[in-house]
Amino acid sequence: MSLKDLEKKAVGMEHLRELKDEELAAELERLREARFRLTFRSATEDATGGNPMIFRTIRRNIARMKTVLRERKSA
Repeated sequence: MSLKDLEKKAVGMEHLRELKDEELAAELERLREARFRLTFRSATEDATGGNPMIFRTIRRNIARMKTVLRERKSA
């Protein structure tokens, strides 16, 4: 699964744990930006393309990434 797919598909924790800290942090920032843009666009148009679940998918992927980063800091 490419990192670009993280906006549309749920990603497994084992895939995230394989990534380096720098890659994970960069992808986390990209997903936060995508969530912001999507929220902003949804106020004026149908930004989800008929798929309202995309908000939940992005939000949960962000949470998964934050969890992996927190696990690494505490270990």
